[in-house]
Amino acid sequence: MQPSIDTSRKWWVLLSIGMGIFLSTIDGSIVNVALPTLEDELDTSFATVQWVVVSYLLVVTSMMLGVGRLGDMIGKKKIYMTGMVLFTSASLLCGLAPSVGFLIAFRALQGAGAAMMQALGIAIITEAFPRSERGRALGISGTIVSLGISLGPTIGGVLIGGVGWRSIFLVNLPVGAIGLAMVRRFVPDWRPPGGQQFDIIGAAIMFVTLVALALGLTFGPRTGWDDPAILALLSGAFAGLIVFLAVESRREQPMVDLRLFRDPVFSISLLTGLMVFMIIAGMFVLPFYLELVKGFEPRRVGLFLTVVPAALGLTAPVAGALSDRYGSRGISLAGLIVLVGACLSVSTLDAGTSTLGYIARLLPLGLGAGLFQSPNNSAIMGAAPRERLGVASGLLALSRTLGQVTGIPLMGAIFASRVLSVAKLPASVDVTDAPPWAIVEGIQTAFAAGAGLMVLGVMLSAVAFRLHCQRAQAAARAGESATADR
Repeated sequence: MQPSIDTSRKWWVLLSIGMGIFLSTIDGSIVNVALPTLEDELDTSFATVQWVVVSYLLVVTSMMLGVGRLGDMIGKKKIYMTGMVLFTSASLLCGLAPSVGFLIAFRALQGAGAAMMQALGIAIITEAFPRSERGRALGISGTIVSLGISLGPTIGGVLIGGVGWRSIFLVNLPVGAIGLAMVRRFVPDWRPPGGQQFDIIGAAIMFVTLVALALGLTFGPRTGWDDPAILALLSGAFAGLIVFLAVESRREQPMVDLRLFRDPVFSISLLTGLMVFMIIAGMFVLPFYLELVKGFEPRRVGLFLTVVPAALGLTAPVAGALSDRYGSRGISLAGLIVLVGACLSVSTLDAGTSTLGYIARLLPLGLGAGLFQSPNNSAIMGAAPRERLGVASGLLALSRTLGQVTGIPLMGAIFASRVLSVAKLPASVDVTDAPPWAIVEGIQTAFAAGAGLMVLGVMLSAVAFRLHCQRAQAAARAGESATADR
């Protein structure tokens, strides 16, 4: 029998874990602002400096499931603290990096630490809170993620302009040190049962598969999807997934327990979560509208891009509290329905849209995502047995990352192809050279396609909601029968 978890320090646990989540999230966006500065001061090319971002992304994506499994095997607190130490130490090394090569290597090391924190943070929060408060807690963690995403470019710009690019890494040191001390003090050290084995073969196959997928999706839009190297990477990723499923189905102690996916509610929740993050990632096309159509300066563009994460951050805790009271499936379904309308609303942007009109169209995107995210996360974690919370948390974090990695090339391809098509420009022409009215049509088409994707999400979530209701009714009937028998 597994020991019970002490929930008396649950809010301190949330604050402690939240500091690590904030660090790993903000570092994914803060570096993007520094790329032009890094290219200049480290005397390198853009093709090289982009690996400062790519190396971090690759390691985070490829390690999620492995560290989730390790957390279930040897203890989530131990792995999480290791991640914080690694992330903070790597931040110091990044701040002292003498060349771009060293910086890329240290960013990969930083990504390893971030993977440990992102994969296990949700699992630790789930254990710390009773079921009746889980949605609210996960909603607050969603707010922390949104703050990291929205504040990253702003803080990065201020630090780079005032102190220099090294400060965007060195600023992590005090936050990391305080967070590590808090995790050590407040997070319960629950030790799982022994006798478990790590599936090295399964982990290696999944690592190679995810690296190939991330590389293919990252560089496909730049080199062309028909490039032989890109085709080889994506084909290899598909083959790797097939091999992984075949291997894991025969393992006594697999890295990922495939029985989790037998629960359609669990599987649908992961899939719809990935789809939502594809839409959120697709927001990267909006700067083209704000700069090339509306003529806004970069600072103003950055301000306008905070509308969605700010709305998401404000809505997520409320949605989490509602899911605790009324159930997660209905609330997350409502969020997806709002997202359908939000995408259709954004697809009506045109050259004459006012500032207020822009905010009014973008606000529902953040509200819908916030309404969906924390109840959906609660449904995923609630469907997983306690001994598999680490893997479930890793799958949740992986779905978010893959959603972003997939959403950027998909929405970008729809946007670019529409712009070039209506402007009758060859594929070799950059979209920045297209006329403003063509940019507008590209934005409209991309988010109309996003609405279609969200309609699919609504249909899938409706199925999950119906299954949930059927289970609840069956449980209620079983309870009534047991009472009658007594």
